[in-house]
Amino acid sequence: MTATDPALTALAQRWCALSLLHGRIESHIERALESGHGLSAREYSLLDVLSRQHDGPGGHLQMKQVADAVVLSQSATTRLVTRLEDRGLLTRYLCATDRRGIYTDVTAAGQELLEEARPTNDRALREALEEARKNPDLAPLVQVLEGETASV
Repeated sequence: MTATDPALTALAQRWCALSLLHGRIESHIERALESGHGLSAREYSLLDVLSRQHDGPGGHLQMKQVADAVVLSQSATTRLVTRLEDRGLLTRYLCATDRRGIYTDVTAAGQELLEEARPTNDRALREALEEARKNPDLAPLVQVLEGETASV
């Protein structure tokens, strides 16, 4: 493929549309969570990921897995965990079988804040998608996200 290849150009345009949609959604959710609950979208995402852990074999995520789940570097994830730990929303502890492993759990206060923020997150997501649906370049992506059959 060359830079003038129509297939590559169309792919690049779809990538730009996807990037724009992501940015708009994240920005809308960020404002809603920050104003309503004092949480950033990343903080909410981290609390959500960690709240889905369970006890038992394979039930806890290592920091690398957490970083991958929230799409941050390990160092950025560690800083984020520290901020939430300082606020009493998370706690860290050593793995019982491997003292090098550190796990993170959501505290009761973190779980309570997450449950309060979840409807705000969901509402903001719905609002952002409804707004994006009005843009002809973004509407097909919204359809795909919502599980509707559409070719993008």
